[in-house]
Amino acid sequence: MTDPVAQIIPLGFQWATVDPFLFCVHHLDRYPAANEHLGPAASLEARDLGMDFSGSDGWSMYHGSIVPGFPQHPHRGFETVTFARQGFIDHSDSLGATARFGRGDVQWLTAGAGIVHCEMFPLLDRTGPNPCELFQIWLNLPASDKMVDPYFTMMWGEDIPTISATDDHGRTSAITVIAGVLEGVTPLAAPPNSWASRPDADLAIWHLTLEPFATRTLPAAAGPATARTLYVFEGSVGIGEHNLEASSGALLHAEQPVTVAAGPYGAEALILQGRPIGEPVAQYGPFVMNDKAGIEQAFLDYRRTGFGGWPWPTDDPVHPAAAGRFARHADGTVEQRDRVATPTAATSTPA
Repeated sequence: MTDPVAQIIPLGFQWATVDPFLFCVHHLDRYPAANEHLGPAASLEARDLGMDFSGSDGWSMYHGSIVPGFPQHPHRGFETVTFARQGFIDHSDSLGATARFGRGDVQWLTAGAGIVHCEMFPLLDRTGPNPCELFQIWLNLPASDKMVDPYFTMMWGEDIPTISATDDHGRTSAITVIAGVLEGVTPLAAPPNSWASRPDADLAIWHLTLEPFATRTLPAAAGPATARTLYVFEGSVGIGEHNLEASSGALLHAEQPVTVAAGPYGAEALILQGRPIGEPVAQYGPFVMNDKAGIEQAFLDYRRTGFGGWPWPTDDPVHPAAAGRFARHADGTVEQRDRVATPTAATSTPA
């Protein structure tokens, strides 16, 4: 058996990815107590509002000016997969869909021919702190699907399968199966036009947690062309003769099983896997096409149509503090996942 690690990858703010993935970032912001507008109860004077990626005091406002987050912006030609682990995200889009999600929920958005959306991070606890942790993954679409209709999908944390296991020494591990069949467990359905919906794409998104010194073996991928990357973001792991500390990753030889062993403080890792699409990629900001002409057409179409226009009263709408986790889809269907309770904070500017 060959060395299971093909390449060690140091992780910066944006993690290096392999086709069919375009982008992955791990946000972990330790926000303070909330103010009455669901923003941080702290001075913002020293921050470059609208472009605050400073991480000052352990958190950033990003493109937000009152509530942290990302006000309305367009996408075309790919998908965003947002895995919210702590805190909450308020989503609104040009389809008319809107949601609040968090606590292990996943939002999977096919931009396709074009969509405008915003992602704001409301702070709900007036006594604080308000940690917010999420992964955002960009997944490419093949040329045949780049102009499909946009599609909004919510995957609620309590419905996403997790596979727990105990090794020979009684130490436990768990894998959250966001995408990709694992050990006979089928994940929730990906959007219909996603690369993940093609069985031969062998696409997987798994979140692995290990107790101190626990081991877990990942099975071989379905085909020799599959690329598999493991990103360690907490603790440390050993893979073969390699030791990976937090903020490092490894491109693995996916055609063989690989055993991951946690270090003395346990570990958490994100695993991205898929058969490459293998097409040219032309990317400019929020648009991902196959050539320069496709990018130019995306800009022309966005200027002309606004990808359906923006139906919300502000660029950065957020929901009342007491809204709970919910989704209102473009067809008007509503899913309410939390009982709505009396808020401890004043409500925000309504969406």
